[in-house]
Amino acid sequence: MITQEALPGCKGIWTVYHKNTRTHLNESSRLAEEEDEYHAYLIISLESRTMVLQTANNLEEVTENVDYYVQGTTLAAGNLFGRRRVIQVFAHGARILDGAFMTQELSFKASNVESGSGSDSSIVASVSIADPYVLLRMTNGSLQLLVGDPSSCSVSLTVPSIFESSQKSISACTLYHDKGPEPWLRKTSTDAWLSSGMGEAIDGADGVAHDQGDVYCVVCYENGTLEIFDVSNFSCVFSVDKFISGRTYLVDTFIQDSVNGLHTHSKNTEDVMGPGQKENSKDVKINVVELMMHRWIGKHSRPFLFGILADGTILSYHAYAFEGSDNSSKVEGSVSSISLSSTNASRLRNLRFVRVPVDNYAREEMPSGTPLQRMNVYKNIGGSQGIFLTGSRPSWFMVFRERLRIHPQLCDGPIVAFTVLHNVNCNHGLIYVTAQGTLKICQLPSFLSYDNYWPVQKIPLKGTPHQVTYFAEKNLYSVIVSVPVLKPLNQVLSTIADQEVGHQFDPDNLNYEGSYPIEEFEVRIVEPEKSGGPWQTRASIPMHSSENALTVRMVTLLNTTTRENETLLAVGTAYVQGEDVAARGRVLLFSIDRTADNSRTLVSEVYSKELKGAISALASLQGHLLIASGPKIILHKWTGSELNGVAFCDVPPLHVVSLNIVKNFILLGDIHKSIYFISWKEPQLNLLAKDFGALDCLATEFLIDGSTLSLVVSDDQKNVQIFYYAPKVSESWKGQKLLSRAEFHVGSRITKFLRLQLLPTTPERTATTPGSDKTNRFASVFGTLDGSIGCIAPLDELTFRRLQSLQKKLVSAVTHVAGLNPRSFRQFRSNGKAHRPGPDNIVDCELLSQ
Repeated sequence: MITQEALPGCKGIWTVYHKNTRTHLNESSRLAEEEDEYHAYLIISLESRTMVLQTANNLEEVTENVDYYVQGTTLAAGNLFGRRRVIQVFAHGARILDGAFMTQELSFKASNVESGSGSDSSIVASVSIADPYVLLRMTNGSLQLLVGDPSSCSVSLTVPSIFESSQKSISACTLYHDKGPEPWLRKTSTDAWLSSGMGEAIDGADGVAHDQGDVYCVVCYENGTLEIFDVSNFSCVFSVDKFISGRTYLVDTFIQDSVNGLHTHSKNTEDVMGPGQKENSKDVKINVVELMMHRWIGKHSRPFLFGILADGTILSYHAYAFEGSDNSSKVEGSVSSISLSSTNASRLRNLRFVRVPVDNYAREEMPSGTPLQRMNVYKNIGGSQGIFLTGSRPSWFMVFRERLRIHPQLCDGPIVAFTVLHNVNCNHGLIYVTAQGTLKICQLPSFLSYDNYWPVQKIPLKGTPHQVTYFAEKNLYSVIVSVPVLKPLNQVLSTIADQEVGHQFDPDNLNYEGSYPIEEFEVRIVEPEKSGGPWQTRASIPMHSSENALTVRMVTLLNTTTRENETLLAVGTAYVQGEDVAARGRVLLFSIDRTADNSRTLVSEVYSKELKGAISALASLQGHLLIASGPKIILHKWTGSELNGVAFCDVPPLHVVSLNIVKNFILLGDIHKSIYFISWKEPQLNLLAKDFGALDCLATEFLIDGSTLSLVVSDDQKNVQIFYYAPKVSESWKGQKLLSRAEFHVGSRITKFLRLQLLPTTPERTATTPGSDKTNRFASVFGTLDGSIGCIAPLDELTFRRLQSLQKKLVSAVTHVAGLNPRSFRQFRSNGKAHRPGPDNIVDCELLSQ
């Protein structure tokens, strides 16, 4: 955010360009100049008036000094005639301005409608601008078109004849400018190869021959029919029945009819619908309230078509050119030869639209009354292009490589108005107004990559990260990083020779030339920058040569001498020296402090001790430190200068992969022996239960749902299993055996779970829908080796049963991803080992969301 101002009662904002002398440069330099041109005015529409601000350096109000219409609200503003003029549209008229001076004023009177309804019919409901045309939709559902004359820079008001006679009410409309030098839609008419020379014939007003492109008008009627008209002569070039049903493909109805052998023109098919269906669609009252069609610049770019329905559903379609097979084109050819009318020849018969799923956009109920225009096209905000959607759930629809990426903007609540701003202080930025009445001028962070499911920032480490832990109090991250370092070969061999005391040989006789890469480990402490710049390395803790750091954790230990809690950074390491040398490892404790002015981070070693076995996992348990070293786990108490063992567990794990702790319960994952569930009651650690099966465990975590505790484990066969401890159930062999609650094949190896608390369900929601009334609920977010992120969360019984019955229906109702049947693909993979299938208690949200 650059700055913010209080601005109550805002209805809409627009920025417009103005340059007195427009130079006619060649195409490329003109585009480059357009890209860098600063905005001249910011127009703000309030409840009963309009403000105009100059946007040169800082925003100054110039409402008194300009000829803009400022006595009432503005409905739209934009540029015409290659940015030489500004058009401002309000409820009863429009003004054309050259900078601050008005050159023309129009008022919309009821021209051809009977004067009785004239009072309300002349109010503008929505506006669409495509230079040099402006399309107005009136509140009574009629259309008016302003046609600009580039030579005199004036506009005239017309009503297209096709809409004068039409009785059908129009619910939404928009103009689409298919910009040159290669208008895309031209390629989709059948005689595309004939009309390739059209570009040279069009002369600009200034005598310079440059192809302006084509302008089309997209209209949606109350009965759900969508039609595209060619704007200059208003012939229908494409039409679709029941656009609101959201079908996967949109095909021109004329072509469908001709293929079916019905030689009826598309206009007749609408009358065939009959009055009954029209009344039906009236009852439902779901019609299209807003349309938008746009083609962004880029290689091989194609137009997108968006529609918003009255219930808040967003339909988004991507155009593509379709070349028919020989057989259907013969039929079409015969039809066009029969009805020899010019309208058929100009139809865009190779145009198709495919629906783009807008999965992660949560739709909103539209408020009644006149809806504001919610879709705002932008061409360059911080290098990205797309549509910004205002409303109670504002979202960014960004277009990358002809794909839509949807990023909801959750930070400010509902947003009522949005526009782009490019000036000295705000380069390719944006302005938006929140429903609370705050105007914010912002820029999109440039360090984030938006061509992802979430905005992503990459932090260069110039090394391999192995494990990371977060220190919330000081806002620091501790990362284990290894960097390959080239060492001379004789030095490497001599260190091995030093350790192999049994074989005395003279290292001087070794005359190996060359070098050998050895991974050197360090624990790096990095701090994220507030403004989103590069992260700063605050400290680095190097390891000994041939010592690998295996685990890093922030632990809270009770100092038994001072009786105070200390938060320390614990590091577990292992010396990697070949299989002839007995394994050793070190446990290291560090204290992390900041200087008073927060400029430096001080890291000091508090304790270091060498133990037998690799230190593969650490955790703090009620003020004690639990260390897994080699095949044992030992609990230590901290005196402030020394770690003293107080308890151990004689479970024979081979190598502990992970430790998780809740209250006094320990979940221990082993590399081959699955999981162990242990409790700590002073003075001893007790094994409560274990999984009797063999499992190559990768990660473990607790799943908490109210008072229910479950144990989650992932394995190397890409499965997830959830166990529970039930000593009273007979199958658990008096509680020695952990019982299976659910199992699921994820299809990726999960290496880390993270427990996150779920938000409580709000009381007004639970009144109508059954949610869980438990407050203490946690989900497990996980990361996989494929780079994907997922989540496992508890559900209450009723919701689960409903979703599961829906899931069973979906298995046969939707097309499977890559042909993988969800029932067989999600079954537990045991790789030939004996496995008793567990209950089917996980629903697949990814499948359900289809």
